[in-house]
Amino acid sequence: MAQPSNKYYIPESTRWPVIISAGLFIMFAGVAILLNGGEIGQYATYVGFAIIIAMVFSWFNEVIGESEGGIFNDRVDTSFRMGMFWFIFSEVMFFAVFFSALWYARNLSLPWLAGEGNNLFTNQLLWEGFENAWPSNGPGGMGGTFEPMAAMGIPAINTAILLSSGVTLTIAHHALKAGKRGILNIFLALTFILGFIFLALQVEEYIEAYHQLNLTLESGIYGATFFMLTGFHGLHVTIGATMLLVIWLRCLKGHFTPTKHFAFEGVAWYWHFVDVVWLGLFIFVYWL
Repeated sequence: MAQPSNKYYIPESTRWPVIISAGLFIMFAGVAILLNGGEIGQYATYVGFAIIIAMVFSWFNEVIGESEGGIFNDRVDTSFRMGMFWFIFSEVMFFAVFFSALWYARNLSLPWLAGEGNNLFTNQLLWEGFENAWPSNGPGGMGGTFEPMAAMGIPAINTAILLSSGVTLTIAHHALKAGKRGILNIFLALTFILGFIFLALQVEEYIEAYHQLNLTLESGIYGATFFMLTGFHGLHVTIGATMLLVIWLRCLKGHFTPTKHFAFEGVAWYWHFVDVVWLGLFIFVYWL
């Protein structure tokens, strides 16, 4: 690895943000069309996803080349850490909004609809006999009949998997700082493998929800919040496991040193954040 320059590196203008924005727009537009019954939505989703994947690999390759080329110095490293901190903070706020929506529905909306606070209009006139109970299929039973997802089973297994992945990642991190590359490679591989196993089990969970429990996105406020929270978390696990895979490939090529390995640390921070969010999900979505 080349020695870093004393000058603060300022990257030139790049086309990658524009490309990923286009890919995200096409993919989400495709998903929206698909959810509304449009057949073309499936193809748009695939095209958008392919654009995103191609962009990610190209952009990663460019940034890795800059890192290994000795362009980044200590001041750049500090700015990277600050940027990662604020990015994870924004992700905390992202999930805080969804947890707040769950709390609002369970602790404010349902009691109000059930007549709490002498609110007789909704309870007696608009939705007569509506009861404050969770999980709820909404006033008038508009969410249909369904069974809630039990905490024991796949959710409990996935909790153990993610907690174990946090342990294997910590072991890999200590091995990197100790210069033990063999242990680093083994435990980092275990980490992203556990991440992909989590995703496979989540797919199985969704299949069970739709085909055995009749639990769908249209199953009232419970179904909406369940899939919103677990779905976005699954997206973050996908991103995190992919980044861990990239970091593992870099470790196999001899990248990083015991003192210079911010890319590893940044991904580790992100993965531990994903672990913590899942614990919150397991408690408030599945258990309580």
